[in-house]
Amino acid sequence: MRTGPSSWFRDGSADAVRARNESAWLIPKGQERVNHGLRKDMRRFDDADEIDAVIVGCGAGGATMMQRLARAGWRVAALDAGPFWDPERDWVSDEAGSHHIYWTEPRVISGSDPVPLGSNNSGRGVGGSMVHFAGYVPRLHPSDFRTYSQDGVGADWPMAYADLQPYYEDIEGELPVAGEDWPWGEPHRYPHSPHPVSGNGLIFKRGADALGIEARVGPVAIPNGRFGHRQHCIYRGFCLQGCKVNAKASPLITHVPDALANGAEVRADSMVTRIEYDERTGRATGVRYMRHGVERFQRAAHVIVAGYSIETPRLLLHSTSKRFPDGMCNDHDLVGRYLMVQGAPQTGGRFADEIRMYKAPPPEVSSEHFYETDPTKPYRRGFSIQNVSPLPVTWSEHFAGQGIWGNRLREYMRDYVHWATLGALCEFLPLPENRVTLAEETDRHGMPVANFSYSQCDNDHALMDAAAGVMEDIMHAAGAEDVVTFNRFAHLVGGARMGEDETRGVVDRDCRSFAVENLLITDGSVLPTQGSANPALTIMAVTARAADRLVKDRSG
Repeated sequence: MRTGPSSWFRDGSADAVRARNESAWLIPKGQERVNHGLRKDMRRFDDADEIDAVIVGCGAGGATMMQRLARAGWRVAALDAGPFWDPERDWVSDEAGSHHIYWTEPRVISGSDPVPLGSNNSGRGVGGSMVHFAGYVPRLHPSDFRTYSQDGVGADWPMAYADLQPYYEDIEGELPVAGEDWPWGEPHRYPHSPHPVSGNGLIFKRGADALGIEARVGPVAIPNGRFGHRQHCIYRGFCLQGCKVNAKASPLITHVPDALANGAEVRADSMVTRIEYDERTGRATGVRYMRHGVERFQRAAHVIVAGYSIETPRLLLHSTSKRFPDGMCNDHDLVGRYLMVQGAPQTGGRFADEIRMYKAPPPEVSSEHFYETDPTKPYRRGFSIQNVSPLPVTWSEHFAGQGIWGNRLREYMRDYVHWATLGALCEFLPLPENRVTLAEETDRHGMPVANFSYSQCDNDHALMDAAAGVMEDIMHAAGAEDVVTFNRFAHLVGGARMGEDETRGVVDRDCRSFAVENLLITDGSVLPTQGSANPALTIMAVTARAADRLVKDRSG
C-alpha cells in the first residue's frame, strides 16, 4: 500500500478490501479457476417466494448490486440470459473461438450512422461485457457532470463528481486497479503500482513525449502481482476473449463469489421478457423469464434492471400495461432515448522494429490531455487516447473494411508484429433521436427485438477527425514508416438516463424509477453523459452508491 495525502485515496489495502468484499479469497488456490463448491451450494429461491430483490442482468451493475444487497442480508437473485461462465472450460486463446461470449441474439440497427453491435459493446452471461472488456477503468472528470452548464452541450447530472468519488475509490480497491498517479480531472492515485510497459506502450510514450503530450501508464483493472488467490497477469494478450487466469477483473470473479457466499443466487440461462406491474398498488411485482424453454415468474419486493443500454430499454418498452401503454416508466417518451456510443477510431503505425503489440493488456498507456473542451476548437468536449492491441483477425478486418484485399492485405498481415496501434475515445453527445425502439421482428422467445437507430451530429464528426489527426501525429513523431486510421465505435451508455425529475429522466440520482417506486435501473443506461472514459468503473460506482441508498432507506 502506497502512502500519500489522504485526500488522494481511501484504504485500498488487501485487508480493507477483504473486509467488504472477499471474492478474491474465495477463488481456489493453485490452478483451479472456479470455486465449484460455492456455485453448487449457493442458495436457491423458489419462484413463489417473494424475495427482497430480483436483478435482471449480472454484469457490472447487476453483480455489484447483488453483492452489496447480499452483504446487507437481502434475499436477492440475479437472472442472466447467458451462461455461468467457467474460465478454464469456456474461454480459449483464440479470436475465432470466442464469439460465444458476446451477445449475438438478433438486433436491428438503423440511422445515418448505424452502429454494429456485438463484440465490443454487448456482453452475454454472468460477468456481462466486462468478461471481454479491455480492462481499462478511468474515472469521469468533474466537468462530465455539468456539460450543459459549462459547455452548452449534453446534459447535467443530478449528482456531482463528489457524490461518486468514495465509490470510485471503493471499486478501484475491489477490482483492483493498477496505474500511475493520475493528474487529470480530480487528481488521484491507484491502489496498485503500474504494470511494465510493452513495445506498443513505449511507442505511444515516445511519440507523445516528442509532441509534448502528457501520458500515463494505466489505469487497468489488473492487479500488479497476485491479489488474494488471483494469479498474476501473464501478458498473453487475450483480455478481449476472457481472462483464463483470473488476473483481469470482471464481476464474475470480483463480486459474484462474495455475493454467493453471502446468500445470493445467480440464475443463469434465464431470459427476462417482462416486468409485471400491479395496477392497484402501483408497484412492480416481479419478472417473467424463459429458462430451458419454460416461462416462469419470480416474485420480488424490488425489481432492479441491469440489462445495459439496449436490453434495458427493450425490456421496459415491452412491459406494457393499462398504466403504461407505451412501456413501463415511459410516461414522457424518454425510455430508449439519448443512447450514446463513443467514437473510437484506431490509428496503426508500422515500424522497422518488431513491436508485438499483443504482448500486454490492450490498454497500457493513456492520455487525457485532450479530454476537456478547448475554447479555441470548433467543437465542444474532447477525447482520450490509449494504446490498443488488436489481435490478428480483428487487425485483418480493419484493413478489409478499408477495401484492402488480396496481396496487399497479405503484406500488411505478414508485418503484424511490426505494427503499433493507438485508439481514441471521443465523447459523442446525447441526442434524443438516437434511441432504441421495438422492431417488428421477434426473437426465439417471441419478444420483439431492439431497433437501435444512431446518427452522428457535426460535433461528433469533428471530434473523430481531431482524434485521428492527433494519433497520426503521434505515430509519425514516434518514427512510423506507414500510418493508417480506421473509424469505429465503442461502448454504449444512455437509454434510461437519470434526471432531476420525471420530465428529464427515467430514474432519479439514486437510480430509482420516477414512475414505479420499487423499480431501479443500475447499468450504463442511466448515465446522462459519457465523457471520454470507458464506462465500466462509473457503472459500478453509480450502482454501489445506489445500493447504499437502497439499503439505508430500507433500514430506516
